[in-house]
Amino acid sequence: MFGVDSTEFVIVAVLALIFIGPKDLPKVMRTVGYWVGRMRGMARHFTSGLENMMREAELEEMEKKWREENERIMRLHPADAHYPEPDQPDEMPPVASPDAEAEIPPKERPLP
Repeated sequence: MFGVDSTEFVIVAVLALIFIGPKDLPKVMRTVGYWVGRMRGMARHFTSGLENMMREAELEEMEKKWREENERIMRLHPADAHYPEPDQPDEMPPVASPDAEAEIPPKERPLP
């Protein structure tokens, strides 16, 4: 985790047992665990704050690009311009009736 090897950890544990003593060691370990937990919580809070700031900056950048693109499109195609209606064919193509295939002899029908 912090570059502490297992032998170094054993040496620190033995020194803590000698200098603190077996009677007070559980209380000291609880206190150390409490403070390590608090530091991890603060680090997690700090990291999430930085991530939120980065996300917000990316969103602002995306919104700026969107606004610029929207303005470009609106310049090309203004909302108050009158566009011609699309060409409508004068006649609609005939719709085949469901009985149309029945009128063709079976030998002349196209294969599906």
